[in-house]
Amino acid sequence: MTNNPASALIHRVENDGRTLVLERVFDAPRALVFEAFSKAEHLKNWFSPKGWTITVCNVDFRVGGVWHFCMKCTDENQEFYGHESWSKVIYQEIEEPDRIVYTDSFSDAEGNINESMPTSLIEMTFIEHDGKTKLISRTTHATAEMLKSILDMGVLMGVSQTWDKLADLLESLQSE
Repeated sequence: MTNNPASALIHRVENDGRTLVLERVFDAPRALVFEAFSKAEHLKNWFSPKGWTITVCNVDFRVGGVWHFCMKCTDENQEFYGHESWSKVIYQEIEEPDRIVYTDSFSDAEGNINESMPTSLIEMTFIEHDGKTKLISRTTHATAEMLKSILDMGVLMGVSQTWDKLADLLESLQSE
């Protein structure tokens, strides 16, 4: 696992408390980092926090396309062991390899959006510099209260662990 302090997750809240901005530098070219966000075979290998795995990963990577997935807690030592969390992503904009904009909602196994949970608008920006990629994620919620509820769910730790897995995947892909 990558322990480089330069790869640490940086975060801040903007936009009247409604937008969470996350940044991290990955030691990989921008095209490869972008690819890791666009293909099911990559997403299922890294897009989950520690102790969770992707059990369903259906990706239609195009504007208007849907990514429907399920994360399941497989760590017997976690309080959510056996719990499934379904999500539905709808791609709004794709500018390869610079940017992906999508809505992210909690859903059920059939892809019906759970209206009682917050929906997010997420903009992922990929900036290449000296062979590395700075990833900037801007997640905007309808209200500051919705962002607070996501933060209270542990999103910072979850994203940090997930992006650690992304760093490991990128390292593995580059060594092949």
